[in-house]
Amino acid sequence: MAASGASGRSLASRLAWFVGLWAAGVAALGVIGLLIRTALAS
Repeated sequence: MAASGASGRSLASRLAWFVGLWAAGVAALGVIGLLIRTALAS
């Protein structure tokens, strides 16, 4: 890890983590929605 730009790198990593968790949450909600829809349809 280079000392220069460490703050920017940590900020980028935090943003990447946030986007990854957000995408995982959206995917989980989508899967749950599909399961509920199929359960109600059957």
